[in-house]
Amino acid sequence: MTLSQWVLFALSLQIIHFLGTWKLYVASGHKAWQAAIPVYNAVILMKIINRPKWWVFLLFIPTINLVMLGIIWVEILRSFGKNKMSDTFLVLLSFGLSIFSINYGKNPKYISDRSLKPKTGIGESVSSILFAIVAATIVHNYFIQPYIIPTGSLEKSLLIGDFLFVSKFHYGARAPMTAVSFPMVHDTIPGLKIRSYLKKPQLPYFRLPALQKIKRNDIVVFSWPADTVRQFFVKEKRVDKPIDKKSNYVKRCVGIPGDTLEIIDGLIHINGTKNTYSSRTKIQFSHSAYAKKGVSSKKLLAEGFESFYRRYKIENITVSSYQQILPYIVNRTGNTPDNFVVTTESKGLPPRLIGELGLRVSELLEAKKNMTLTLKEAELLRNTSGIDSVMRRVTSIKVPNESFFPNKIPYDWNEDNFGPLLIPKKGMTLELTRSNLPLYKKIINDYESNELEMTPSDILINGTRSTSYTFKKDYYWMMGDNRHRSEDSRFWGFVPDDHIVGKPIFIWFSIKGINDGIKNWKVRWERVFTTVDGPGDRFSYFPYFVGVVVIWQVIVYIRRKKSTKVT
Repeated sequence: MTLSQWVLFALSLQIIHFLGTWKLYVASGHKAWQAAIPVYNAVILMKIINRPKWWVFLLFIPTINLVMLGIIWVEILRSFGKNKMSDTFLVLLSFGLSIFSINYGKNPKYISDRSLKPKTGIGESVSSILFAIVAATIVHNYFIQPYIIPTGSLEKSLLIGDFLFVSKFHYGARAPMTAVSFPMVHDTIPGLKIRSYLKKPQLPYFRLPALQKIKRNDIVVFSWPADTVRQFFVKEKRVDKPIDKKSNYVKRCVGIPGDTLEIIDGLIHINGTKNTYSSRTKIQFSHSAYAKKGVSSKKLLAEGFESFYRRYKIENITVSSYQQILPYIVNRTGNTPDNFVVTTESKGLPPRLIGELGLRVSELLEAKKNMTLTLKEAELLRNTSGIDSVMRRVTSIKVPNESFFPNKIPYDWNEDNFGPLLIPKKGMTLELTRSNLPLYKKIINDYESNELEMTPSDILINGTRSTSYTFKKDYYWMMGDNRHRSEDSRFWGFVPDDHIVGKPIFIWFSIKGINDGIKNWKVRWERVFTTVDGPGDRFSYFPYFVGVVVIWQVIVYIRRKKSTKVT
């Protein structure tokens, strides 16, 4: 909605409020004109319903204001003697319009000294739940929001099954842009699997002041700018959503506004210098380990390596036994009992299950095994007995393609050799040419809402011939630490500043095997109550937390004992 449309919308709401309540203002000892003045009418209304003035502030917070409107409608009913459950349902179903019947009824009777305590247990429970939702939504939208890591794009810095607290205030909390949405959920109502919001109206973009700017190599949560998905790992058709309802991604910001980024043989260079990371950052690459006598999976596991696949030949597979081992399989080849090979992750097939099913299973000993390793891990593996060599796999041949940004031929960039690319900064002016336009076309056209047209001779922006462009926003370049298993900016480009959600600051819980069923869950205690990033080794504050809780409980117990003795 445009500014003028929002003004008309707000004016319409004020007119409706005045027409539906002016007699109620008079009946409660106030003036009719007080119902017509924006904001002031809300302050007076709080007096009428005997509620604190700070409730007015809640009416201007997106999402929360929807809950508060329902509460205030009910409070108006109670203030004029309408206490039946049917009255409550009617005012909510009519979006407050049933209040007109009281306003234009015969002599509305105002109850100035009504009790503010709910008359039934159900009413008290509903009231408590509503205000719990209001408080939780404020925290959720503007302070801290919990997330869970569903994919391995940031392994081993963040692991699948890490439960995070993401700070909204470090980079400045982004106010909700979707005016009408279900509180405390993102884009889908759990269980019902239906959209949790209305696409219109949309509020203007607004962000509270930030405590800090995004620094290079910060881990950042952001709204995925390149369209969105409703469910991870499930391919679906395009789903267009408002910015604040797009899927949330977490990556490392390797390029900030004004940087020139280039990837050379898999290694990131910023402004001509190879990028450096904190000691906790675990950048991983695809490697191939070779051994003439075969690369032993058991030996790799014994040495602490887990990022590889195993292949098993099964001689007596049946439909029934296959269904039971299916959760552990990532791939299979062959369709007959004599030629049936399955691929699993490094943990392999459970020996207990193999024994129960009576399967004849033998692991294939391969001379080459593909692995995901950090450079340090690769060096350790090279020095492991039985390993002949370890080679990092680099895509060095550059072929024109549409798979990698800017997704247009003749650009020939790939995951390991990419750029150089200038990351736009707000206020920066860039000379536009026909060759570099594909890099910034989406910014000019989509993110900054211009009409872009390219004729055989000119570049037209909003109908005007243009040889340069001044950017209106800051942009960032986000990449996963697991460089060959991450869908990131190399595929879909820049992240605008209005897509930034927050900064992960704390891992409060972590479950290994979270996608493998509850029976296979294992708590990573060493990651519980640890900070997400920072200098030095990871350190768990969980024992200290437990100690504080125990001491607090002891103090409470002692106080109760003393109180009992005094009584």
